[in-house]
Amino acid sequence: MTTRKPLGLPSLKWIAMAAVAGVVAGAAAVYVKETGIGNGGRETASVECKLARDRVASLTPLMKGQVAAMVAAYEPRKLTAVSFNGPDGKPLTLDHFAGKTVLLNLWATWCVPCREEMPALNALEKEMGSDRFQVVPVNIDSGDDEKPKTFLAEIGVDALQLYRDNTISVFNSLKKEGLAMGLPVTLLIDDKGCLISAMNGPAAWDSEDAKALITGAIGS
Repeated sequence: MTTRKPLGLPSLKWIAMAAVAGVVAGAAAVYVKETGIGNGGRETASVECKLARDRVASLTPLMKGQVAAMVAAYEPRKLTAVSFNGPDGKPLTLDHFAGKTVLLNLWATWCVPCREEMPALNALEKEMGSDRFQVVPVNIDSGDDEKPKTFLAEIGVDALQLYRDNTISVFNSLKKEGLAMGLPVTLLIDDKGCLISAMNGPAAWDSEDAKALITGAIGS
């Protein structure tokens, strides 16, 4: 039986997937310290997030099949430095989604795996989106909103809202946390705003495996 590595020591499989997915801006090499993810930049766990450890333990068996690359958080924590713009262009933090389980996905139109998984994220939001769960895709293309808006319209995305950060600051924040090595980056955040799992690379988010994981996260 294979033992899953927690967020703290990235698996070789995870690193390989990130390399295949591509590196932000297509030029920068991303280095992972052998001492573990988030070393030196990790935010401290709040009392609420310490209570999320049991939730992480219950969800770990569901990180399999199409979402096997998801890695459980060794120590759930709030990502207070993460910010981006909402559909109305106004700044948001993860506090905006308090009370909801969130699947936060960083993507770009130049990232082929991101483009390929977007219809699955749209299907997941269409089926499971509610006042208790939301897919939050954050586009990090430079420039204005026209290119990502056109892309989403062309592929028929009709359930996802467009969140944006054309400065790539959100990616850099997650990189400092040891959570971002390439695109796409996907984080599962509970209704208290605590990180419970993450992955680098694409997944079939409309699969039964993905839906079982989200159902477990919502109902925990």
